Amino acid sequence: MLLITSSHSDYCRLLCEYTLGKDFEDLFDIIITNALKPGFFSQTPNQRPFRTLENDEEQEALPILDKPGWYSQGNSTHLYELLKKMTGKVEPKVVYFGDSMHSDIFSAHHYCNWETVLILEELGGDDAVVHTESRSEPLEKKGKYEGRQPKALRSVSKQWGSFFADTISGKGKEEEILVNTWSCKSVHAYSTITIPSIEAIADLPLDYQFGRFSSNNSITTGYYPKPPKLLSCGERMTTK
Repeated sequence: MLLITSSHSDYCRLLCEYTLGKDFEDLFDIIITNALKPGFFSQTPNQRPFRTLENDEEQEALPILDKPGWYSQGNSTHLYELLKKMTGKVEPKVVYFGDSMHSDIFSAHHYCNWETVLILEELGGDDAVVHTESRSEPLEKKGKYEGRQPKALRSVSKQWGSFFADTISGKGKEEEILVNTWSCKSVHAYSTITIPSIEAIADLPLDYQFGRFSSNNSITTGYYPKPPKLLSCGERMTTK
């Protein structure tokens, strides 16, 4: 398991010790701080080499990355070569979790073709609805969040409107057409699945089969545990 953050090493250590415990380093094979995402994914090894750390100070640049450890800056090319060495596979599969579409999800998908899991807290709003496909899993494979109503975190801003959908005027005076926002289209295009939090999947078995976003599936298929209600209302809606 690896951790990639744009935070500096001292700040990363402070947060991880508070949230994960003093022995958090034992949880990760590789820790990369000051990664300067999204450049970590898009720039070449010559532009962004890995550097060692000593007392949280960056040291010399490394020509290659040849062993697990804690590093600063770096690039996805050298990281992937190390993952090949560690796994013994020609094309190891990487599943990358992130909460930024720009710095994490788009970049990891576009430049590295990694599987991506977007952590989107707006999905935990009170306008979610149970997806019919999610009921096909056996009861013993359902996570503790799958059958519960999420806490009241609204995905519809009073100032900006919904994160997922907007309306435009239709032909009729009392009719409006529901359209997906740019943010919603980006979720569908660049993330493999989207979840409201890590807790939402923490209790699922390792062989749980997620529905995933693809051009062959419904635009709501990759949301777990529930898609936004607005995306399940159909293409048209009538104003009252």
